[in-house]
Amino acid sequence: MLYVIHGHDRPDSLAARQAARPAHLERLHALQAAGRLVLAGPLPAIDAPDPGPAGFSGSLIVAEFASLAAARAWAEADPYVAAGVYAEVDVKPFKKALPA
Repeated sequence: MLYVIHGHDRPDSLAARQAARPAHLERLHALQAAGRLVLAGPLPAIDAPDPGPAGFSGSLIVAEFASLAAARAWAEADPYVAAGVYAEVDVKPFKKALPA
């Protein structure tokens, strides 16, 4: 089943985000290589493709996992969690409707 993982950044976490980004992307590439990643990306804190020092308000990942517990465990092991980037992480089941 698909799950949405929404990480909410802590204020002033841009430096920690940048430092942990290579490890974070490595895990996403592994999901992609396994054919389980639907989409992933950061949420700019301002209405701009490159938010500069404003940074990001969080991240959104949609991926396939065996269960909600597996999706939560994967999210909790994210390098952004370990680095203190995320203040909170929501994990919810997702049913894709479009595109078909």
